[in-house]
Amino acid sequence: MPYLALDDLYRLAVPSDPQLRPDGGAVAYTLTTAVRDSDENRTEIWLAAPGAEPRRLAAGSAARWSPDGRALAFLRPVDGRPQIHLLPMDGGEPAPVTSAKLGAGAPVWSPDGSRIAFAAPVGTGEDGGMPDPNAPVVTGRLDHKADGAGLLRGLTRHLFVTDLAGGETVQVTRGDFHAGEPSWSPDGLRLVFAAAMDADRDLEAGGSAYAVEAAEGGVPERLTDPGLICGGVWWLGDRLVAAGLKGTVVGHVRLFALGPGGWTEVETALDRNVMIGAPGYPGGLPALLGEDLLFCARDGGSTHLYRVSGGTPAERLVPGEVNISGFSTAAGAVAYVAATQHSAGDVYLMSDMSGASAPDISRLTDYGLGDVELFTARRRTFTTPDGTQVEGFVLRDETAQTPGPLLLDVHGGPHNAWSPVFDGIHLYHQLLAARGWTVLTVNPRASDGYGEDFYTASIGAWGVGDAQDLLTPVDALVADGVADPDRLAVAGYSYGGYMSCWLSATTGRFKAAIPGGCVSDLTSLSGTSDLGHLMKVHEYAGDLVAQSPITHVAEVTAPTLILHGQDDDRCPVGQAEQWFTALRERRVPVELVRYPGASHLFILSGRPSHRYDYNERIIEWLEQWVSGSPS
Repeated sequence: MPYLALDDLYRLAVPSDPQLRPDGGAVAYTLTTAVRDSDENRTEIWLAAPGAEPRRLAAGSAARWSPDGRALAFLRPVDGRPQIHLLPMDGGEPAPVTSAKLGAGAPVWSPDGSRIAFAAPVGTGEDGGMPDPNAPVVTGRLDHKADGAGLLRGLTRHLFVTDLAGGETVQVTRGDFHAGEPSWSPDGLRLVFAAAMDADRDLEAGGSAYAVEAAEGGVPERLTDPGLICGGVWWLGDRLVAAGLKGTVVGHVRLFALGPGGWTEVETALDRNVMIGAPGYPGGLPALLGEDLLFCARDGGSTHLYRVSGGTPAERLVPGEVNISGFSTAAGAVAYVAATQHSAGDVYLMSDMSGASAPDISRLTDYGLGDVELFTARRRTFTTPDGTQVEGFVLRDETAQTPGPLLLDVHGGPHNAWSPVFDGIHLYHQLLAARGWTVLTVNPRASDGYGEDFYTASIGAWGVGDAQDLLTPVDALVADGVADPDRLAVAGYSYGGYMSCWLSATTGRFKAAIPGGCVSDLTSLSGTSDLGHLMKVHEYAGDLVAQSPITHVAEVTAPTLILHGQDDDRCPVGQAEQWFTALRERRVPVELVRYPGASHLFILSGRPSHRYDYNERIIEWLEQWVSGSPS
């Protein structure tokens, strides 16, 4: 059986956003594939059901069932802007429902199915369109740009409600703020949403839950106090549930429920971070299953699905090495998408949830690359010199010659985590393992899934406190005879790009370095990143000069490949330019690759050609500067 090839990027099909039909009998989901000819990521709505082959319904994304299950609302581009369409399930073609000037967001059905709410961007130009792109951009706040959107030019995000019978659309929120996704009250009279409305929200992290009248809008009513930083709020049955941070800006997201005495934390007995889902951060929105609350949380690097009932500790529902990236409930069943060691994602249906026995789990799709051999990662725990235990994953061909070359790959965040499941983004991991490499991924302090103290352990000590968490596992594999100490390399993206620069500047042991989404100077990053000020205050707080790789750049000798999105506003391209210039001035072998039009997250959802090139260049650089016979 052949090993994975880079061209398999164009064979991968990854499901997401599973939506269980109200009767629990079928699951609608979005399927994403990379198309070589058009160099685009194609999204389609598919339907899966027990005992039937999955079938394609329409081009689009964000499918949502009507309350009676007779129609699907979903997003499809019209003239380059996403608009809500309605697909009748008894036959017929999709029909557009909205004509939002700048496009619509995901549809949210009212309880009676007569209206659809959605969030959409609103510009300052005529009729809510974008202003003249050549006009001067004037701002008095730091939040005037956002990665992936660029300069906002006064753009805001607000809530709208469309009446399906009459076709009328009403804007229900207005003002200088961005409204989060809406959720309907059970009586259909109000919408709740999360937003940051404080005047100094660019200087102080914040967010609250609000309610607004669904019929005509008005001034939103604040539902949470300033002590709770709210990141999302939902009506679940007759319960109002919020996800947020209390008493801290950097820490675990927790769930809160509104009761007679105000907002109280939902007791789960887990010292784990609730994951509501975001690009690069798998998870799903909380939901009810009968009277039980279901939610996702990260544990040991992977995101799992939990159920909490009454005052009992939360129970993990899906066994094995999985990464949950979306779920929904209906009719006593649960649909979810999970990545495993053999698949980047498949759709599953869990039924018989009474609790009397183990749930019945059926896999409804098979998107694994069954005709290729995949290497599986082994979990391993390492103890650092200061006694901290860190978990890592070792991916290699166990029959490969040892000692051999090793790549230490550092994840982003820093509050993210590597998981031992198949990784459809970092395909070079599998390709390197097939070439005799060992790929070591480590979850150092600040990683998610190991408790809140671990999560916050690197604040104010980037590089200084966490470097040992990455070097100790390397030393262990060298001592085991797996890794050749003369053929070590380091790579990483975003925070991992920072650590790639840091480790190559503070230790001479790596023969090549590959920082992606590079961070080299925390001082300049603080003034140029879209989140720079908040990161400076709450993350790398302290001596920015001492924690900046650029301070130690004179010690770098490792040939360095820098990979960076040209339109990255999270880690602006100037970070890469500074590092590139400093290395070139010192005549260190260095190459800078800039991806036009690419934002910070291009390695996740950018052009397929860019993602292909990113993986290919990493392999070529490592083979050029590190591979070869043991010294």
